[in-house]
Amino acid sequence: MADNEAKGRELMLEADKKLSSSKGFFSSLFGSSSKVEDAADLFVRAANMFKMAKKWAAAGEAFCRSAVLQMQLGSKHQAATEYVNAGTCYKKADPNEAINCLLKAVEIYTDMGRFTIAAKHHVSIAEIYETEMVDIEKAITSYEHAADYYKGEESNSSANKCLVKVAQYAAQLEQYEKSIAIYEEVGMSCMDNQLLKYSAKDYFFKAAMCHLCVDTLNAEQAIQKYEEMFPQFGDARECKLLKSLISAINEEDADKFTDTVKDYDSISRFDQWTTTMLLRVKKNISGEDLR
Repeated sequence: MADNEAKGRELMLEADKKLSSSKGFFSSLFGSSSKVEDAADLFVRAANMFKMAKKWAAAGEAFCRSAVLQMQLGSKHQAATEYVNAGTCYKKADPNEAINCLLKAVEIYTDMGRFTIAAKHHVSIAEIYETEMVDIEKAITSYEHAADYYKGEESNSSANKCLVKVAQYAAQLEQYEKSIAIYEEVGMSCMDNQLLKYSAKDYFFKAAMCHLCVDTLNAEQAIQKYEEMFPQFGDARECKLLKSLISAINEEDADKFTDTVKDYDSISRFDQWTTTMLLRVKKNISGEDLR
């Protein structure tokens, strides 16, 4: 490991010497671009040595130095690739710097019109905000950017995956109207697709759950609307669950609410998101915990 790190440092120094020699008078006349290319390659070799030594920050810096030179040489695609490589390394050591590198790559890909790749890296940024930074609002923004890029390229399935993430987190932040609008949009887009039709009821169920966190009357009206648009929803266990929950809420019967939840959960386990929403609704009845 130490040998690899030392080799990486040697390659960095060699790259810097190449750059210094490329700035002389004669070099400016003869072959300076060749020396810049050599330096860029040396920085990549150094980065790979640092990766082997698990010196992630050093590897990220070396890839960034190569990216700057690739831009200088006019090789935008290679520059973007090196910024992505830098982001991958920095993710293990400095999430903020990883995001900065990925944003530089996104900027280049966007300028090149490579919107699908740009969207992919916006998703990577969102995932860093989710898992490393635990900054949900910024994760939402990144997923929204990704969805916009995917939509522009008619990659509607990928766009919907990003939008569902936005809806999920918006609901957690109690931005229910935003969440409802997205779940309804995605649900309707699935209705006429034979492969995705089964998913539509799940999105309408989640939209109704958001309604239920706000107001039972709105939830009842939403359920009725979803049944009219998508009859299969009315036959689903999720729809029957919602109606039973609304009945318990209207009767202010916390025990009935809890029993309904337990009966459903014994057959189909709730995911964490649904459990969170149910806990919020439960507190509106009695202020008690669901469990």
